[in-house]
Amino acid sequence: MKRRSLMLILWPSFLMAGVASAFVFALIDPLDIAIFGYVRPERDVLYAVGFFFFWLIAALSSLLTLYMRPSAHDTENDIGF
Repeated sequence: MKRRSLMLILWPSFLMAGVASAFVFALIDPLDIAIFGYVRPERDVLYAVGFFFFWLIAALSSLLTLYMRPSAHDTENDIGF
């Protein structure tokens, strides 16, 4: 069950990270970003960091959704609220 849960978290978040990266980097040129005012990483580095950042945020969202879903025990004892 843990492998299935991991798949339910990582696969949708991977897809959304790809969409978010494409959207953000279509609007923002990575070479225009300066970290701490003077550090300018290469374009490929920022693409990778951005993708993994979006993947992490989407994975945390999926994890929270999976954590908050009702269990089978909760649905059996539901009294209609």
